[in-house]
Amino acid sequence: MSNVYDVNADALIEATADKLAKVPEMSAPEWADFVKTGVYKERPPARSDWWFIRAAAILRKIYIMGPIGTSKLRTKYGGKHRRGYKPPKFARASGNIIRKILQKLEKSGLAIQVSKNGHKGRIVTAKGKSLLDKTASELAQKKE
Repeated sequence: MSNVYDVNADALIEATADKLAKVPEMSAPEWADFVKTGVYKERPPARSDWWFIRAAAILRKIYIMGPIGTSKLRTKYGGKHRRGYKPPKFARASGNIIRKILQKLEKSGLAIQVSKNGHKGRIVTAKGKSLLDKTASELAQKKE
């Protein structure tokens, strides 16, 4: 039986995103087609299912690092802000997108907000762990 740590992260995120797309609470908002994922980006994402890909990646990151909050996730999904002739600097990702995804993960019962040892943030519920572990097991069986 495989878990999240045993399979390729990209394959796990893709497979989990397909499952999250079928969850009615995880639907993408209407503005998701037009928004950039950060100030450092020039264009919106090219993939039409980017919302579910980001949600699956965030769910996996909560599973591994939880409790984790919006601020750390903004730093994780940030990137290089190109500023013309000036040297590039690091810019954090959009907090609104990450916040909305975390709220939808809570609404669907896959994550919950907690305070643990003075650290506030989200952790994965049993339902979320089950989703990720089952997806990882399916990927490991396909690989064999």
